[in-house]
Amino acid sequence: MNRQMFDLRGKVAIVTGGNGGIGLGLARGLADAGANIAIVGRNEAKSKVAVEDLAARGVNAISIAADVTDKVAVVRMIDRATKDLGRIDILINNAGINVRKPPHALEIEEWDSVIDTNLTSAFLCSKAVYPAMKAAGGGKIINIGSMMSIFGASFTPAYAASKGGIVQFTRACACAWASDNIQANAILPGWIDTDLTKRARVEVPGLNERVLARTPAARWGLIDDFAGIAVFLSSSASDFVTGTAIPVDGGFSIQG
Repeated sequence: MNRQMFDLRGKVAIVTGGNGGIGLGLARGLADAGANIAIVGRNEAKSKVAVEDLAARGVNAISIAADVTDKVAVVRMIDRATKDLGRIDILINNAGINVRKPPHALEIEEWDSVIDTNLTSAFLCSKAVYPAMKAAGGGKIINIGSMMSIFGASFTPAYAASKGGIVQFTRACACAWASDNIQANAILPGWIDTDLTKRARVEVPGLNERVLARTPAARWGLIDDFAGIAVFLSSSASDFVTGTAIPVDGGFSIQG
């Protein structure tokens, strides 16, 4: 195997929502492969800790505070990352929120907030980064979906709609930008041990037991389980892989 195809030294990645949870796991994987990282998030204190974590791995890491649902803020974020790190090769659209209510209890403001944060932000960031990637001769876009991209649940109508949309948006980008040597793929995390799912285990009775019973790996995922898939989809190893939606779920999605 040619290990150089997984080498990301000299590459620059933007990771939205990269200051914790799955986003930090993805960023750690890229940093360990040599990529310089721009962490984008609204919690500047949390981002500072994440940047220190990544810098300790021997790469250049910066934090950018930005509202990724705002078009102007996204353009400024792309400009800042390009100015400080020199280029942009990889974009990971990971920013996300959830409101756990059944459809009849969900307010339009809550719906809009989830859709804007989870789906519209991916569109805005991808559109904004496209010119730089095209000019550079290629790039990698990774959108973070969910098991809710595949399955339904009574308590996540807006979240599921946004994550289903992520898969279709990924396919659209893959088709539109293949001639520019830009590959777009989605990752579908299963049940991962994060602050978000810790709250879910409190808010959804029996969730922990159901997840463990259905997952062949018989455990919740860890954020560091995303390091490998991040490197693969960001590197030349995946140059002929585009438009896919890859579960990282310990087998949850294939258990009968």
